[in-house]
Amino acid sequence: MQAANTSQPKQPNHPAITLVAIGIFLLGAALVPWLADRQQAALADAAPILPPVLIHSTAPSLRLVDLHGSPASLVDFRGRVVLVNNWATWCPPCRAEMPALQSFFLAHSSDGFVVVAIEAGDPRNQVADSIRQLGLTFPVWLDPQSEALDAFHNPNLPSSYLIDREGVLRMAWMGAVDLPTLEKYVTPLLEE
Repeated sequence: MQAANTSQPKQPNHPAITLVAIGIFLLGAALVPWLADRQQAALADAAPILPPVLIHSTAPSLRLVDLHGSPASLVDFRGRVVLVNNWATWCPPCRAEMPALQSFFLAHSSDGFVVVAIEAGDPRNQVADSIRQLGLTFPVWLDPQSEALDAFHNPNLPSSYLIDREGVLRMAWMGAVDLPTLEKYVTPLLEE
């Protein structure tokens, strides 16, 4: 009688298949961050910029402090067109719209336009770091008590408000704005 063969059948050794599988895995792992960035970009592109809400009321006489601790007030900007932008350093849409605000500010500051970015509660050093990273040159105010959000009756970020040369609140945007939107709606007000 022969002894029964109890050993397992030998699996074929295919190093080429193993190498291909490892390569596919590594390629997939490398593509994940790229795909995530593409998805974020697609979502940002897909989010429509809504037209502003038209308003005609007196702008709040908001008084806060700037990044250097100096007092600042919206009344100080009478005679200029002011875009008040409520934002936060941790808010991705807020940060995403900052290059458009900076570009429009640089193009139109000589026309009497100013952006006043009011940061909603982050520590001064964190705000200063964000301002440096973003390369912003317009005024930035600190709002640790959410006074601007209360004054404009809107807790959402980002939000922007356009005040004319006489201190009248004319338009409001909920959500991020882009350069074409600013050109379309703010430029005519600069020509008044």
